[in-house]
Amino acid sequence: MSLFLVYCVILAGALVRMTGSGMGCPDWPKCFGYWIPPDDIEQLTWRPGKVFEKGQVIIHDEALWVAKADVTTGQNYNPQDWRAYTKHDYAIFNPTHTWIEYLNRLTGALAGIAVFITAVLSFRLRKKKPSITALSWFTVFLMGFQGWLGATVVYSVLNPIKITIHMIVALLIVAALIYILHLDSRETSGKTTDKRFRNLTWITTSLILVQIIAGTQLRQFVDMQVKIVGEENMFQVLTDPGFVFYFHRSFSIIILLCAFLLAKRSRQIGRAQNETRNIFLILVFEGLTGIAMAYAGFPFGTQAAHLVLASLLFGIIFKLSLNTQFKSNN
Repeated sequence: MSLFLVYCVILAGALVRMTGSGMGCPDWPKCFGYWIPPDDIEQLTWRPGKVFEKGQVIIHDEALWVAKADVTTGQNYNPQDWRAYTKHDYAIFNPTHTWIEYLNRLTGALAGIAVFITAVLSFRLRKKKPSITALSWFTVFLMGFQGWLGATVVYSVLNPIKITIHMIVALLIVAALIYILHLDSRETSGKTTDKRFRNLTWITTSLILVQIIAGTQLRQFVDMQVKIVGEENMFQVLTDPGFVFYFHRSFSIIILLCAFLLAKRSRQIGRAQNETRNIFLILVFEGLTGIAMAYAGFPFGTQAAHLVLASLLFGIIFKLSLNTQFKSNN
């Protein structure tokens, strides 16, 4: 359940990026100072006779202001009741963006609860399998660190380097949860390791991680171009794409070659053939979404699908990397 919810968080994060909703909530962990975010600009607008609670935010003179204490406004705006929000100067309210970002945070909170419950339950195994308990609590730490990173991403107004680190930590959490499942279920008696297959899986896992990092950098380039040409001209976004685009596109050929070698070796050892077929299937859909974005003007949903498929691919191959105890036919 924790692993499923973490993938839901990745999907929600992809929707945030796809819709440009990253600044839908300008503060953290609340949203405009509310635990349940506003759905109308009226809630963020100062007017006489209105009640605001301490910490709630208004947009006034194109800036964010935070209530110093519970206040009922008078006939005139009193600056003494408010302090400037100093984390950044982004003061735009879009209800759709706000609720997409809020759902992303809500999904993250649910995943965090599931990971914490997993860690608590892991105490049952602290004597029999202490590594599971240790890794479960390390995953709790990673979830907390990921939440803090999410806050820094907002405070930095979507700094591309921090977004990339945010994505990497999400994949580390996926890897940690998959490894916990592996530790809880692996059986090694009577089995041997096929070193060639094992090495191929680890190489492919590492290359996919590099590809995902390159993809996040390309996504940042796309975001910048959209600001220049406008969302109505998505076909012009990659007119002059630059090095990152060509690297990301060409690097996929290397990953496809690795997948081919994995499939070939799996046939030779008579193991993991279903897994390697699934890897190829995901790569096909991954390629189709990439082609659609590059040459069809970023159809709706392709960006989110592209990222989620890449994350699934990472998880499947990482799991395969851990489960390479095979009886070789050679």
